[in-house]
Amino acid sequence: MKKNLIILSLLCLAALVLRLIFINKPEGLWNDEYVCWQIASHPTLKVFWHAIKSQCHMPLYYIYLRFLMSIFGDSDIILRLTSVLPGVAAIPVMYLIGKEKDEISGYMCAGFSAISSFLIYYSQEVRFYSLLFLISALCLLYTIRVVKNPSKKNVVFAIIYNFLIVATHTIGFVFVFFNLIFISVFLFKQYKKFIAVIWSVIVIFGLSMSGLILKILTTQTFSQWWDQFSISKIGFLFTDYFSPVLTNLIGAPTNFLYSPETAPFMIIPTLIAVVFIANAVYKNKFNIGLFAVFLGTIAIITIASVLGKLVFITKYSIEVYPILIYLACISEFKNKTFKNTLIILYCVFHPNSAPKMRRAEGHKIAVDLIKNANIKDGDWLLFEYYNDDRFWKYLDVSKYNVVSINKGNFVNYMSPDSEYSDIYKNGKTIYKNLFLSDNNSYLGNKLQHEVLDNVKTGQNVVMIVLNSVSFYTPDEIKQIAQNDGLYERIPLMLLVFSYIKKETFYDIERELVPQSVEKKGNWMVVKFTKINN
Repeated sequence: MKKNLIILSLLCLAALVLRLIFINKPEGLWNDEYVCWQIASHPTLKVFWHAIKSQCHMPLYYIYLRFLMSIFGDSDIILRLTSVLPGVAAIPVMYLIGKEKDEISGYMCAGFSAISSFLIYYSQEVRFYSLLFLISALCLLYTIRVVKNPSKKNVVFAIIYNFLIVATHTIGFVFVFFNLIFISVFLFKQYKKFIAVIWSVIVIFGLSMSGLILKILTTQTFSQWWDQFSISKIGFLFTDYFSPVLTNLIGAPTNFLYSPETAPFMIIPTLIAVVFIANAVYKNKFNIGLFAVFLGTIAIITIASVLGKLVFITKYSIEVYPILIYLACISEFKNKTFKNTLIILYCVFHPNSAPKMRRAEGHKIAVDLIKNANIKDGDWLLFEYYNDDRFWKYLDVSKYNVVSINKGNFVNYMSPDSEYSDIYKNGKTIYKNLFLSDNNSYLGNKLQHEVLDNVKTGQNVVMIVLNSVSFYTPDEIKQIAQNDGLYERIPLMLLVFSYIKKETFYDIERELVPQSVEKKGNWMVVKFTKINN
């Protein structure tokens, strides 16, 4: 017993060290992290709850983050440590999951979870994914236990952890639905009343949460309109989960073999893991059922992505990750060399290893570039894509004149008489002629009225641009708009903000003198100065 505790403690220590390395990200919080901090830091519960309902995720993580912030503060490191905590706590849970089969499987599950690049990455991210993995692991543990022994304790905990998944992740209900079907199938013959109770609880919970769920699901937002589904993303799901190379964190290339240098590190350990999973599933009804939960969840997410309702990103399916780890680690595959190859390849110090990965969209990068521009009080800041409130944690913008053309108001700048709902539904059709034109007089007049007419001699105007959503050149925008097939495939938001970047630069350059252009990460800051009246 003492030996087991020592081994598990060492695995937890290794997990902690790997999650603390490079945890201080000099780039600062990036948008999704920043939103989490903003919501959790609202001073009153009424505003806090309203903020949750205004975006697309469920409240549990924000409650968790708000609670820890109230005790420890809200520095960037403290915020990231709130994800380290559940990341390390998941290691002994994964041990218990594997131990349901045998001791060795327990160590394998805990060990793999400790060194998983995917889990390390999200244990350093101010988002709910580390907490969600912990809850999902606990859900799997009690799913296994309740099927083996449907005692009151196991039933209660199985229900609680399924509930907590839904309370954390908006699309978590997809996983919970298939997970409860799995439990129902295995226990139906012996425990019909028990199954009836479970599904009654689901119905009652669904009805009680219907208002919030409806509000979240019907909120119109362009935040998902920046990537398209491709079959390669299914492959990236496995390589993200079972290799040290993380590709599909925000968006992924359409070509699976996008990098010949990293391909061996992606493909070899992933193929080995897939062999382990197949071996565990082969002729084992229980494991087949668990694998069916994975398949059902991924199938629904894939369909939603193909229909344009969701972006297929690996983290959106993190609920199934404990199942995949469990199946890979309980395999009775006898070839030790084969198994050890996976561990060796996974632990190889790779340039894209999770702790070293930079947050190229971190908002502190943009703030540092603004400060490097040597602007004065009263100068003008023009933020594109994000609102200026995304930078308040690092910059006091009250000293400047601020204009923002962002995801929430760009329709007011692109053309007259456009409604957000119209662009949400038919933006590609409405904007096509604009993308083919050489200039946009409406946007130019708006910029003239709001900014250029008010700039005094000697004042500066600074454009703050996120290049990762505005990388198309003027010629490329036209070429895309002329090709119907290509135009349909390219996300609207990338075209819109590439177009706004081009138009605003040309309009400002006609009246002001460019002084500097500085780029870092995914950001670009352009400084203009008014020389003459």
